[in-house]
Amino acid sequence: MTKRKRFFKNRSIKTTIFSVLFFVYFFLPLSVFSQQAKITGKVTDVFQRPIEFANVVIKGTVIGTVTDKTGSFEIFVPAGKEIVIEVSYIGYESFQKNILLNSNENIIINFILKERVNFLPEANIEVTADRHFNAVRLNPEISLRIPTPGGFEDILKSLPSVSSNNELSSQYNVRGGNFDENLIFVNDVEIYRSILLRSGQQEGLSFINSDMVAGIVFSAGGFEAKYGDKMSSVLDIKYRKPREFRGSFTGSLLGTYAQVEGVSKNHLFRYNMGLRYKTTKYLLSSMDTRGQYDPSFLDFQTYLTYDISDKFEINFLSNISNNVYRFIPKDRETKFGTLNEALKIMMYFEGQEIDKFRNYTAAFTGNYKLNKNINLKFIASSYYTNENESFDILSQYFLNELDKQLGSDNLGDSVANIGIGSFLDHARNSLNGMVFSFKHIGESKFDNHKIEWGFQANYESFGYSVHEWNMIDSAGYSLGSYGYSTEQLIPPSRSIVPLYFTDISRTDISSYRFSSFVQDNYMLDFKNFDFSIGGGIRLNYWTYNNEFLISPRVNLGFKPNWRKDIVFRLSTGLYHQPPFFKEIRRLDGTLNDNIKSQSSYQIVGGTDYLFRMWDRPFKLVGEVYYKYMYNLIPYSIDNVRLRYYGENISHGYSVGIEAKVNGEFVPGTESWFSIAVMQTMEDIEGDFYRQRNPDGTIDTIYLGMIPRPTDQRVNFGIFFQDYIPKHETWQGFINILFGTGLPVEKSYITPRYAPYRRVDIGISKLLISENAGIKSMKIFNNFKDIWISLEVFNLLDINNEISYTFVTDIRGWQYGVPNYLTSRRVNLKLLAKF
Repeated sequence: MTKRKRFFKNRSIKTTIFSVLFFVYFFLPLSVFSQQAKITGKVTDVFQRPIEFANVVIKGTVIGTVTDKTGSFEIFVPAGKEIVIEVSYIGYESFQKNILLNSNENIIINFILKERVNFLPEANIEVTADRHFNAVRLNPEISLRIPTPGGFEDILKSLPSVSSNNELSSQYNVRGGNFDENLIFVNDVEIYRSILLRSGQQEGLSFINSDMVAGIVFSAGGFEAKYGDKMSSVLDIKYRKPREFRGSFTGSLLGTYAQVEGVSKNHLFRYNMGLRYKTTKYLLSSMDTRGQYDPSFLDFQTYLTYDISDKFEINFLSNISNNVYRFIPKDRETKFGTLNEALKIMMYFEGQEIDKFRNYTAAFTGNYKLNKNINLKFIASSYYTNENESFDILSQYFLNELDKQLGSDNLGDSVANIGIGSFLDHARNSLNGMVFSFKHIGESKFDNHKIEWGFQANYESFGYSVHEWNMIDSAGYSLGSYGYSTEQLIPPSRSIVPLYFTDISRTDISSYRFSSFVQDNYMLDFKNFDFSIGGGIRLNYWTYNNEFLISPRVNLGFKPNWRKDIVFRLSTGLYHQPPFFKEIRRLDGTLNDNIKSQSSYQIVGGTDYLFRMWDRPFKLVGEVYYKYMYNLIPYSIDNVRLRYYGENISHGYSVGIEAKVNGEFVPGTESWFSIAVMQTMEDIEGDFYRQRNPDGTIDTIYLGMIPRPTDQRVNFGIFFQDYIPKHETWQGFINILFGTGLPVEKSYITPRYAPYRRVDIGISKLLISENAGIKSMKIFNNFKDIWISLEVFNLLDINNEISYTFVTDIRGWQYGVPNYLTSRRVNLKLLAKF
C-alpha cells in the first residue's frame, strides 16, 4: 500500500490570510458610525411586575438588548430615521412601536406586555436579532408537543440541516458530520454524553430537560468564534430563570416527569428543578428480538440562582443521571431478502446484558454586571462519568429459504435449511472519566459594537478497561478469524478456538486543554441598506499532542431597504476539532500520541425572506454550504457506536443546499416544511481492494473518494400543527421524517441501508385551562392547564433498518440480516401544569 497525496500541507499561509482579514476588520474607519439617539425604559407585565430577559430590538436589525432583573433597559438607536422597536418575551404577546428621534435625543419609554393565552401553540416566525447570523431560534414549547418517543433533541430532527435514522437515540448528524462533531451548551456550560454507548436502546435520557428550557438557539455551521472547537453544529440552551411559583407533571407509558420552579419572597433566590424517569420497555417489545427488556433511566436536575447585589449574581447547575439497561434475549424471527430470494432467519439466545451509565455534572457561575454595557461571567464546572458494559450472549441461528411460488399453499413457509451457525459475544468493559473546567466570558456593548471575549482551561482524565471478544461458528468452523493460519482453522489439527474479534487492553490518559477567543459584531446603518459585519478568532492548545491551533471566523449580513423583507448573509472560517478520548484510540487498542485535530474550511451563504400569505406571516430560509475537511480520522458506525481508526489518514468534503419554510399555515400556530440535498465524501489513504482477473492475475485498486458513513443524500421533514376551528382545545400534531439510506460499509460501489421513513402523530385535548376559562372541579383549582394526548408512533408501521447481522450459509455465501427499529406503538400522555 502506498500513501496517497496529502492536501493543504502549507496551512500556515491560509491561516495567515484569514488572520489578516480578521485584523483588517478591526481597523475599519470609525467615520462610518452613524448619528445616534438613546432610549431607556422598563418592561413590566399588567401587574407592574418587572420582566427580566425580555428582548428589546430594532426590528429588522441585529441591534438589541435584554432587560435586567428590574425590567430596565437601555438601547442606542439610529437618529433621523423611523424605526420599529419590538419588545418580546416567551409566554407574552410581543409589542411594537414606531419611533423617530433626532440626533443625541434621549427618551424614556415603558412597555407593558400581556400574557399570552396559552391553550394554542405559539407561532414565532420572526426573531429579528438572529436574521444576520447562521442561527435559528426555536420555540421550546414545541419540544413538549412534538409526538415522538425520543427526547428534547427530536425538535431538531425535522430541520433541513439535521438528519437522524434512529428514534431511540438523541444523537443527530449535521451536514455530513457525526454526533461527536456537535457542541451542546446549557447556560454556557458544555455538555458531555456517555462514551461507551453502542445502541439507542442503552441511551435513555439526554441531558436537556424540556420542562426547564427557556430558549433554544441552533446553528448548523459557520457559527461564531465564541462557541468553541467542533466542525458541525452548536445547540445553545438557556434554562429558565423563574419569576413565580409554577410546575408541571407529565405521565405516559414511557415514563414520568415532574418539574417545579419558584422564587423567594424577597425575589433574591430562584430555583428550577426537574425529576425524570423513563422506560422504553414498551417500545423495545415491538422489535424483532423478543426477550425480557428492563431499561430504567433516571435523572435529577437543578438550576439555582441567588442575587447577592444588583450587580452580582451566582447560580448553580447540576445533573445526576443513572441509566441502566438490562436485557435477557429469548428468540428472534426475521424475514428478509427479495421476491426471487425470500429468506427467514430464526435465532435462539442464552445469556444476558447489563449496562450501567452514571453521569454527574455540576457548575457554579458568577455573573458580575460592571455597568450597563459590560458583563463578566466566571464558570467553574465538573463532569464525571462511570460506565460499565457486561454481556455474555450465545446466539444460534437457522437460515431457511421460503416458498416463493405464487399460488402455492405453502407460500411464505420454510422449504429448505441453507445455513446454521452461532455467535458468542462477551464483554466486561468499564470507563471512568473526569473533566474539570474553569471558564471566563466577557461582553461589552458600545455604539453599535458588541465585543465578546473568553478564556477556558480544562483538565481531563480517563481510564478505560476493555475485555471484549466475539466468536462466530458455522458448521464447526470459526469464521473470519485474524492472526491464525489455515491449518489452525480446520479441524482436527487446530489446538485452539480462534476468535473473530478481540479487544483486550487498559488505557489511561490525562491532559490539559486551553482555549480563548475574542470577537466583535458591528452594525452599519445606511440610507438604502443595513450591513452587519462580525469577526472573531479562537486559540486552542492541548498538552497531549502539544498542538496549537488558530481559528479565524468572519460573518457578514446585508439587508437592502427593498419592499420585500430579505436578508443575505455569508459566513466563513477555519474550524478545528481537537480529538477527545475516543478519537485517540486505534482499532488495536493502542493510543496515538501524534494524533492531530480534524479541521475544515467552511463557507456558508444564505437568505432569509419574510413574507405574508393568506394575511399571515411566513419565513423562507435557504442556505448553501461547502466544507473542505483535512486531517480527518476515519470511523465506522454500528447502530450509534462510532469506532475511530485513531489516525489522521483522510481528507474529504461536504457540500449541500437546503431550504425551510415555516409560518402560520394554520392561524396562530407554527408549522414547517424542510428539504436538504447533501453529499459528503472522503479519501482514506491506502484504502484498496484486490481484483482477480480472468487470466489469474490480481490487481490492486485504490478506492479514492468514497461516501462517508453519514452520507445521507436527501433529507425531508415536516412538522405540522392544527386545531379544530371554534374548538381550539382539540389539537393535532404530525411529524414526518424521510432520509435516503446511509452507507453500509466503505467501498467504491457502496451498498446502502433502506431509506429512513417515519410518521408520528398526536391528538391532544385541553381538559382544564385557567386562561381559556375552562371550568373544573374544586380539586383542580390549582392547575393552570391539563392536557391529555393520544400519540401514535410509526403510524405506517415501517421497518426501518439500523444495522445488519451477517450470517453465512452452507455455500459460504454471506447475508446481511437487517436489524429493525421499533414498529407501531400507541402512547397515552397526561400533561398537567400548576
